[in-house]
Amino acid sequence: MPTPTRSRDLSVFVNAALRKPGLVGAVSPSSARLAEQLSVVVPRSGRPTVVELGAGSGAVSRVVGKRLPTGGRHLAVEIDPTLADHLRAAHPELTVVCGDAARLRALLGEEQVGSADAVVSGLPWSLFAVEAQRRILGEVAGALAPGGGFSTFAYRHAAHLAGARRFRRLLDEYFDEVVTTRTVWRNVPPALVYVCRRPRVPGPAAG
Repeated sequence: MPTPTRSRDLSVFVNAALRKPGLVGAVSPSSARLAEQLSVVVPRSGRPTVVELGAGSGAVSRVVGKRLPTGGRHLAVEIDPTLADHLRAAHPELTVVCGDAARLRALLGEEQVGSADAVVSGLPWSLFAVEAQRRILGEVAGALAPGGGFSTFAYRHAAHLAGARRFRRLLDEYFDEVVTTRTVWRNVPPALVYVCRRPRVPGPAAG
């Protein structure tokens, strides 16, 4: 049975999806199993800085926070103001930044963050034009610290569509290593995760 907190998360998420389907791009929050796969790039030791793009109602944030070692910092970038307000109220341990991931490095600079040890993305890539995809991937590549990792996901049923294939090729263009996980069947809809390391090219100038 869902807890009151998760029921509230679901309600906020559904309302956001109905208000702005072009920004949310999903029918339900990510499952715990999918969140665990996305969180594999989060270091378990040291004092890492982890950035989450498109944090939504906080389903992935909760799992990232459990993996993050004491002293680590977790920033959530969310473009929707209502979702950003919900994240601040429901997850006070987060540093919530309401802004566009296409300005990632500028947003991090405003928070006095020079680089990220991991970037975890819940963005609906298939809804973005290729120029926006390139801009955001460039920002991620430019924000990652040496040895850092980037993870994102795609829905299995859409993986063979032209837009999804194009995005997969872009990942190879921006990262030297891209590993595709097994399908996470316990997600609605089923999804797979891309784990990316070693950026190939620097991102565009921030601003």
